[in-house]
Amino acid sequence: MADKIVMVGAGLSGAVIGRALADAGRAVSVVDSRNHVGGNCHTARDADTGVMVHTYGPHIFHTDDAEVWDYVTGFARFRPYKHRVMTTAEGRIYGLPVNLHTINQYYNATMKPAEARAFIAEQAEDIADPQSFEEQALAFVGPDLYTAFFKGYTQKQWGTSPTALPAAILKRLPLRFNYDDNYFFHRFQGMPEDGYTPLIAAILDHPGITVQLSTPFDPAEANQWDHVFWSGPLDGFFDYRLGRLGYRTLDFERFTHDGDYQGCAVMNYGDVDVPHTRITEHKHFAPWENHAGSVLYREESRACGPDDIPYYPIRLVDEKAMLADYVEEAKTVSNVTFVGRLGTYRYLDMDVTIREALDCARAWLAARDAGTPAPVFSQAPL
Repeated sequence: MADKIVMVGAGLSGAVIGRALADAGRAVSVVDSRNHVGGNCHTARDADTGVMVHTYGPHIFHTDDAEVWDYVTGFARFRPYKHRVMTTAEGRIYGLPVNLHTINQYYNATMKPAEARAFIAEQAEDIADPQSFEEQALAFVGPDLYTAFFKGYTQKQWGTSPTALPAAILKRLPLRFNYDDNYFFHRFQGMPEDGYTPLIAAILDHPGITVQLSTPFDPAEANQWDHVFWSGPLDGFFDYRLGRLGYRTLDFERFTHDGDYQGCAVMNYGDVDVPHTRITEHKHFAPWENHAGSVLYREESRACGPDDIPYYPIRLVDEKAMLADYVEEAKTVSNVTFVGRLGTYRYLDMDVTIREALDCARAWLAARDAGTPAPVFSQAPL
């Protein structure tokens, strides 16, 4: 008898795993409590301006994974897009990530690459093994650039002092001694021409896949299925009985403008006395389009409540201890695989989400063929 398989969540994880299993001849049900596919990647045209809006905040596709790039471009046409971010700090506007132009502008200098590298090395503090975000930043760029570009923004984003955050948060941010202001350094970068929702709908478009929207899934009914792929919150599956894992959420203040409001897709605000972290202008995420009007989101970060959308897992000491307990709970459930950002309580870029979903589907199929236990997680969260 065929397995009864359900994907809880019609975002990237559920769509990619569901498609891989359907391509292998399995019948798959996909359910989502929202009224659209795509999860937080959902995009929709604004009726008044025609602008493609990233409903839950901007998503930029970038990867070095050739298989993942071939995968997404097999379902949608991607247009070239280079992500550039500006920041307003101390009354002036600079380009990010910190590059040679940022350094010269901030210090009112005309340094060449080698000169700037030596200068920043003099500014950087001698911290052999940085433990906190602040220590990492001070060892990275010194106190001036840290205060201007990282300290206030980070405090607003995470709701805590940078001294309480792990150094690893900063280690993935680049520092460049040339004039390259491309925010990402991956070789494949782009945007789906018609938005992310049609891309994910195309992945789900298979005769072996049934999609039900506006359909919450009760974890208590998991035993009615041969296998459940759960992309909801890990703690939510267990009805939060060990406590709630900590997240940051975002509040979006949507507004419109006649013309071009800020001249770029993303403007960060580094000063701590400005409550919002950034303003995103969505027509700039599709530079091949022309729109007279504009749709913008002003973003503020805060602690996530029970009824909020969880965006960023906090993963500090208390959360990691609770996470370890939930991982042990998950191992006691034989017919569930926890997948994606929420299911593994990790911040994931889209390309990593797709990579893990592809690998998870292959591992599940191999386990079924071999008669061995299915993976508990698409990727171990600890």
